[in-house]
Parts: sequence; C-alpha cells; structure tokens
Amino acid sequence: MTATSIEKVNGHAPDRGFDAVALAKAEAIRTEATAKADALRIKAEGEAEAEKILAAEKAEKERIVNERAAMRLEKERADHAAHLAKKAAETAKAKAEEEKAQQAAAEESEREAQQLAEQERSENLWKWGARGIYLVGLIIAAPVQFLAFWDPKRPFMIAAPALLEGLALVLACGAAWAVAHRRDVLPYRIGIMAGALIAAGINLWHGLTDEAIGLNAGLIGAIASLGGPIVLMAYEHGIAQKADGIPSFRERRAAEKVKREEDAVREKARSEKQAAEARAAAEKNAAQEQADEEQRRRDADRREHHPEVWAIAEAMRSARGAAVVTEQIWGDAWYRKTGSKVVGVTPEIEELTQVAQFRMRAVTEAPIKGEFSLVDSHRPPRAKKASDAPDGRRSNGGTPPRRTPGDAPSPSPLARTQARLERTAEKKD
Repeated sequence: MTATSIEKVNGHAPDRGFDAVALAKAEAIRTEATAKADALRIKAEGEAEAEKILAAEKAEKERIVNERAAMRLEKERADHAAHLAKKAAETAKAKAEEEKAQQAAAEESEREAQQLAEQERSENLWKWGARGIYLVGLIIAAPVQFLAFWDPKRPFMIAAPALLEGLALVLACGAAWAVAHRRDVLPYRIGIMAGALIAAGINLWHGLTDEAIGLNAGLIGAIASLGGPIVLMAYEHGIAQKADGIPSFRERRAAEKVKREEDAVREKARSEKQAAEARAAAEKNAAQEQADEEQRRRDADRREHHPEVWAIAEAMRSARGAAVVTEQIWGDAWYRKTGSKVVGVTPEIEELTQVAQFRMRAVTEAPIKGEFSLVDSHRPPRAKKASDAPDGRRSNGGTPPRRTPGDAPSPSPLARTQARLERTAEKKD
C-alpha cells in the first residue's frame, strides 16, 4: 500500500499535523456553497427575468385591453354621433313635413275662406239684386194697375193693385219661410206665379183697351208683374237647393264626369280581367291538349312494343277506375310482368348487366404484375455500391450479421393482399 504525501500546501510546507480529509471536506463544502450560491443567483436572475417578462406581458395585455377599449369607445362615439345625426335629420325632415302640411292646411283654409267670402258676397249680391228687381217691377206695375182700377164711383177698387201685387209679395215671403224651415215650397211658387200672371194679364189688357194707359205702359207693366216674382223665385229656388243639399248643374256634370271615368276604369279592368282569364283558359286548354296528345302517343307506343304489359296495365286501370294508364299503373304492371321495379328493365337486360358487372369486377380485382406491382412498394430501394467500395462486412471478419425477428419492417396490409392475390393467380396458372 502506497502512502500519499503532500509536499506543499499554498506554497508552504504542510504541517505534519495537516489533515487531508478535512481539507477535502472543506473544499467540498466550499464548492457546494459556491454551487448553491450560483444556483440561487441563477434562480434569482431567472425569477427576476420571469417577473420582468410577466410584467412586460401584463403591460402588453393591459395596453391591448386599453387600446381595444379606446377603439370600442371611439366606435360607440362614432355610432352615437351617427345616431344623433340621423335623429337630427329625421327630426328636421319631420319638422319640414309638418311645416309643409301646416302650410298646405293654411293655404287650404285660406282658399276655403276666400271661397266662402266669395260665396257670401255673391249670395248677397244675388239676394239684394233679386229684391231690387222685384221692387222695381212693383214700382212700374203698381201705377198701371192704379190707373186701371181707379173709379170715382167705386173708390174702394183702388185697393185691388195692392191685393194683386201684395199677393205675390206675401207668397214670396212664405216661400222664403218654407225654405228656411225646410218645408215644401212648391205651393207658394204656384201661388206667386198665379198672382203674377193675373197682374200681368190685367196690365196688358188695360194697356190694350185703355188709351190713357197705352200699349207700351201695359206691356211694361205686364213684364214688371212677371219679372219681379220670377227673379225672386229663382233666388229662393237656389237657396232651397243649397239647404236641401241638391247639387247644381255644374256639380252634377262634374259628378257624371267622374262617374264616367270610374266606369271606364272599371270597364277597362273588367276587360283586362276577361282577357287574362281567356288567355289563361286558352293556355290551359292548349296544355291539356298537349298532355292528351302526349298520353295518346305514350299509350300507342306502349301498346305496340309491350303488348303483354299493356294488357295487365289496362286491366289494372279498369279495376282502379282510372281514365288513362298513369305512370304508377304502368310501373305496377311492369313489375307484375317482369319482376323488375325499374320500368324498362327486363330479365334479359338484368342478366347482361350481371355478366358485365362480373367481368368488370374480375378485371378490377385481378393482381397487378410487372413494374406496376405493389408487392415491394413498402421497401425502399437499395442503393447500388460502387465496384471499388469496401465490403461492409470486413469489420466483423467477413461474417454476415445474424438476422433476428423484427430487423426488417413487416409488409403493409396492401402488400400482403397483393402477394396473396399473386400466389393465387400463379396457382391457377
């Protein structure tokens, strides 16, 4: 056993009482303390760096949140401003429409007021004009009658003109009362015209027979006796029609015009409706004729080429009470005759279809040989070695390595299926 001796320690000769184990332990403790300090320093630096990164991430998140909040607030402000602008525009539009409606209403009211004032003015003119004419006629006719009825022997006859002219005047007042109280005014008009005709006849007769009066005065007196009551009756007639709500000639003519226009519109609409109905009926008849023609062609074709199926279809049509052989009846008849639910497919056609499908399946499921074979498709191709390349087995003395299960990857299911098909085909050959 060889002892270990230490010549110097820190450049000085060690004391013979120096303990190497204690020195090694101290060195180990120092090293461990240094490692722990470094670890704590690295941990503190890592934690500081992590806190710094977390703080940066938190600040970034807060910035993004604040930015999104600012964008949202900006959008809300823009939406609110747009809403206020829209509301202001709607308010302005409504106010403009209201002002326009008020202006139109004011114009209409002013127009109605002007029309009413014009009606009152014209009615006053007409009323006082009619009364004035009646008064003028009375002034003209009364003296003629006074001359005609004056008789010194019978002075009481001087009251006859007052009777005749007063009769027409009183009856005219009665006609006005009847109009105001919505009573029948015809009897008053008859009385007015009777009194006026009597007075006019007397004036005309005395003008022809009495030289003191003369024809001119008698004729003018007759006209005055008739004219005043006639004008007054015309005025009262207009007032009566207005009170009774009877339309005037102009109003009746306007109403008849409107009615003619409405009748023309209704007649045009009726004519257009009748024309549309006629076109629809014609189109329906044409479509029905075309459908009937197509049904006849179909029936003739089926009767000629499929007589046996046609006989069954006719029997089913008759039993079901159908007018023609429908597609449902024909399909049922085809199934009853051929056993196929597909119309047009016979057992012979089905047999040929099965043979063709078998051949196609045999061709598609046959193994692939040659360069398109998939047997070795799961193995990667081996690279060819150069002629002067060293033998890879020289490192083990020229002995090939021993193969064990699991060295090579197992073939894929597709390759195994392909290999099985090829073996089956080789056995058949």
